[in-house]
Amino acid sequence: MDLDTRIDRAVTRSVALGRGGAAPQKLSSALTYATTPGGARIRPTILMSVALACGDDQPEVSEAAAAALELIHCASLVHDDLPCFDDADLRRGKPSVHRAYSEPLAVLTGDSLIVLAFEVLGRAAAVDPSRAAALVLTLAQRTGMPGGICAGQGWESEQEVDLAAYHRSKTGALFIAATRMGAIAAGHEDPDAWEDLGACIGEAFQVADDLRDALYDAETLGKPAGQDELHARPSAVAEFGVDGAIRRLKDILGGAISSIPACPGEAALARMVRMQAERLTPVAPAHSRS
Repeated sequence: MDLDTRIDRAVTRSVALGRGGAAPQKLSSALTYATTPGGARIRPTILMSVALACGDDQPEVSEAAAAALELIHCASLVHDDLPCFDDADLRRGKPSVHRAYSEPLAVLTGDSLIVLAFEVLGRAAAVDPSRAAALVLTLAQRTGMPGGICAGQGWESEQEVDLAAYHRSKTGALFIAATRMGAIAAGHEDPDAWEDLGACIGEAFQVADDLRDALYDAETLGKPAGQDELHARPSAVAEFGVDGAIRRLKDILGGAISSIPACPGEAALARMVRMQAERLTPVAPAHSRS
């Protein structure tokens, strides 16, 4: 079974937990709406790739970790799109959850997905309590404060922004979670060794996202464009210009590959990182360069 199938199956199975019993139908429907279609599912793909590189000796735990991470990511998108944050009408080419279901249901959808993510990891304790506990801790640390995605959103309310810290928490946190959780799920003896890879991929993804936001239109992105400038958010394009941001992106991706720890699947993992790098790197229209 390929990775995409394993991840989609794990996410679908996890969402079904939140839709069981006498659940309110609109909120139940919103959980599926918020998690499908899945987009690139890059974070769980990285997690599973690291787990495979380390042996993937407990597939049930790896799949639970991948699903939990994707649920947290989807929850963050639902909340990011709310009027109090980005006020975005589109996400992945369709109406955002608050547009399709209402603002109250969008808040509840995001909250429910967060809680569901930790329930999924809690259930994995039946397979391996030690690994499940470590997965819960890692995901919690990369979701909340002081260095998780909540902190990343919080930086946008500060008058002075540390761009590196902002990127590391807003986007990098879940990529660090991906590499650490993949190693933990497969029983790697030193999950800390995988943090640099996650940090590099996360920073690269944020720079690429800044470039796409500046260069592409809403139809191409499947979500509103020009949001960084509209909301006066810190971005790599604002700091370095388009050409400088592209150079920065290439440097980061080179560092990501060199940071991969020694493991049985090191070569295959490097190929995956290169493939994701090609997908990440936007092509800048000549008139947009600055």
